Amino acid sequence: MEIDRLDGRKANQLRPLACSRNILNRAHGSASWTQGDTKVLVAVYGPKAGTKKNENPEKACIEVIWKPKSGQIGKLEREYEMIVKRTLQSICILNINPNTTTSVIVQVINDDGAVSFTLLPCAINAACAALVDAGIPLKHLAVAICCCLADSGYIILDPTKLEEQSMKAYAYLVFPNSILSVRPEGSLKVQGEPMEHGVITSGTQGAMSVDDYLNCLERGRAATAKMSTVLRRNLQPQIAGDLSKAG
Repeated sequence: MEIDRLDGRKANQLRPLACSRNILNRAHGSASWTQGDTKVLVAVYGPKAGTKKNENPEKACIEVIWKPKSGQIGKLEREYEMIVKRTLQSICILNINPNTTTSVIVQVINDDGAVSFTLLPCAINAACAALVDAGIPLKHLAVAICCCLADSGYIILDPTKLEEQSMKAYAYLVFPNSILSVRPEGSLKVQGEPMEHGVITSGTQGAMSVDDYLNCLERGRAATAKMSTVLRRNLQPQIAGDLSKAG
């Protein structure tokens, strides 16, 4: 059974994607990620000497600051900061620049999705691109997507705000992508690195069975191929330059 979506997309079809990098002159790295009417801008500063309180000085520290489109930051935004931070820590090689802090500023430009599950993947995608633009060593790239479950049991990808409001449950999923950034010599093997077809980060909201979650994983992983292509196309010049410097 095919579900009718308000904007005419198929269930597995994503909104139009766009990614731009190196758009802020004063930041060490920057990128924007646009998905339909949802747009997030991320700036990266660092690494700077020293780590934050309660952080391990033997590793690099990632600091995430979330700035909403309007109003003050609240409890929900603090949760986003922690989710993005954990995700970025899992893809960064933290033992290369110990006792340093890299600040990642997430600025919401426009949000077409509900406050959480569509916006968060866009922020993660933009942050990943900005880290590459800043030359931060990564184990691999990451791509994030949102899935929604209807009362009928049907799953749709990348919902709009109106679609989210009528859904039974949601899931955001972050998958590892192939290695595209520079790794210093001797750091090719990193303990605890996710497998190619693993999951870096995921979260759910609402009532969702195990089978529904696994179905979301399958559909989400298949759809991220297009997102990976957009990410690679926009980051390839930066990656090629880093590789030539490393050589």
